[in-house]
Amino acid sequence: MPDARDLALPASYAELLSDLKNQVRAARTKALRTINTQLIALNWSIGKTILERQASEGWGSGVIGRLAEDLRAEFHDMKGLSRSNLQYMRSFAEAWPAFDPNVPQPVGHLPWGHIRIILDKRLEPDARDWYAAAAVQHGWSRDVLMNMIMNKTLERSGAAPSNFGQHLVAPDSELAQQVAKDPYNFEFLGLSGEVAERDLESALTSRITETLRELGPGFAFVGRQVHFDVDGDDFFVDLLFFHIEQSRFNCTKDLAVGRQELGLAA
Repeated sequence: MPDARDLALPASYAELLSDLKNQVRAARTKALRTINTQLIALNWSIGKTILERQASEGWGSGVIGRLAEDLRAEFHDMKGLSRSNLQYMRSFAEAWPAFDPNVPQPVGHLPWGHIRIILDKRLEPDARDWYAAAAVQHGWSRDVLMNMIMNKTLERSGAAPSNFGQHLVAPDSELAQQVAKDPYNFEFLGLSGEVAERDLESALTSRITETLRELGPGFAFVGRQVHFDVDGDDFFVDLLFFHIEQSRFNCTKDLAVGRQELGLAA
């Protein structure tokens, strides 16, 4: 059978290939947006239900803990149903009471991790909307979003992003990459970690030598997005390493902006 590489190609082949690649990328980006939007809508709906039941029945956080246990027993592959995450869902519904997944709005296009950061900062409603819109428009990663909030970017710029609809999660943005790798999205679909991380593992393996050299001598790579369950709460470590000489684990948040190591007891 002749090698396809030896075929005489039409003059327009390069243009055809480029067009098909763009079609594939566009379809993948649209699918990821849809998955993420459905997850955010579900989280808001759960939070709204909890708010309404608490208001009418008067129960507290203890019931939320029991709900988390029972939901995780039923959907054991969804770690996003922890007690703390249900609390975040409640806060989400409280912060955006008029949220409607059928009406385009910035917060509905953010990954869940971004929304949790905004909720943690206890911003005023206008500030929450501003940072959500800016994150979508500029494709901010979680780390960039956090830095922007801590640096009070809203107070320094003042102008509210208004054209997020024309800049929804650009395929080459950091935000789009985090949507694609968000463990909550893949757990929501019931997919295994191997499926979710296949592309990432390939890319990380090709750069692991440079990563370890950046960290310095003595480090061994353990994994990425490593899950920790602490008293029923979910925590995901971006990159986890083990330092052989110090006999302890270390994690880094973002090597691109500098070494920020957090020591974890071995």
